[in-house]
Amino acid sequence: MPEGKNNPQAFLRAFGSYVPSRVVENAELATRLGCEASWISSVSGIEQRRYAGESETLVDLAVNAATDCLSRAEIASTQIGMLLVSSGSSERRFPGPAAETAARLGMAGIPAIDIPVASAGSIFGMALAAQFAASFGIVLLIAAEKMSAVIAREPLDRNTAILFGDGAGACLIDPHINSNAGSAEIGHWVLHSDGSFAQDLRLEFGEPLHMDGRVVIMQASRKLPAVIRELLDHRQLPAAAVGAFIMHQANQNLIDRVAKALEVAPEKFYSNIARYGNTSSASMLIAAAEWNVASGFGGGGFQAGVPVVFAGFGAGFHWGALLATGV
Repeated sequence: MPEGKNNPQAFLRAFGSYVPSRVVENAELATRLGCEASWISSVSGIEQRRYAGESETLVDLAVNAATDCLSRAEIASTQIGMLLVSSGSSERRFPGPAAETAARLGMAGIPAIDIPVASAGSIFGMALAAQFAASFGIVLLIAAEKMSAVIAREPLDRNTAILFGDGAGACLIDPHINSNAGSAEIGHWVLHSDGSFAQDLRLEFGEPLHMDGRVVIMQASRKLPAVIRELLDHRQLPAAAVGAFIMHQANQNLIDRVAKALEVAPEKFYSNIARYGNTSSASMLIAAAEWNVASGFGGGGFQAGVPVVFAGFGAGFHWGALLATGV
């Protein structure tokens, strides 16, 4: 089934994030790629992104984001019953990063599962975690990507090299309501996949990233508003009633298109893509972690009774949306 509600209940308890210290401005990339820095901004909305150091691994990114998340929730890693790790940029075919991440976090013996879904891995992971929480207790979801190593492969493609950065995000999904303010109940989710587009956005081992930008942006512009409407229609909620939309940070122009299609003020769509670029599956959770502590319109975290929509689209194609309401 493409949609579902967790039963029994599951709650978003905390978020965390980590981005590397190295800042790569558009001017630096423009020199390497033979284009104008202003062109990068105009086609993507990105001004800078973060690159991990050569010795900084994907697992390093994941562990740092998880540590931040656990610290914000004020719980120990030994309280986690399951670990999910999403990544589309793992350095090797197997094992994936989940088992090593669990070991580094001191989570010996718990199930650690990889979700190799680029860009949409966080939204799929949140839905899976909501289902697993009833059986395993608190689930830690991490999404980590080291895309700088991917886009550096020859031949360089300026249409993809301008977009991506490195980072990791995390969230905790608890089967029990958190007595502290700032948590939210996961109420409903919708997931879809269509493998007929698999060749349009793909990464072969040892090969450059292939992305048919025209197909990707066209499909994302259609499927993201449609899946959000599908989600809201199930609850008979108008888009205007949603307090905030937290999407995969793919491209600022795409985010603006989705807002326009839903007839929602663009300020309700939290965006940090200008500072971090597209961090693939990590981007939605990095954005959520920032939004959760931000102030002003479009930020400030969960509020009691106010619905928030999470949404993502990525390679596969995979796409989905999830509704969470502050408690």
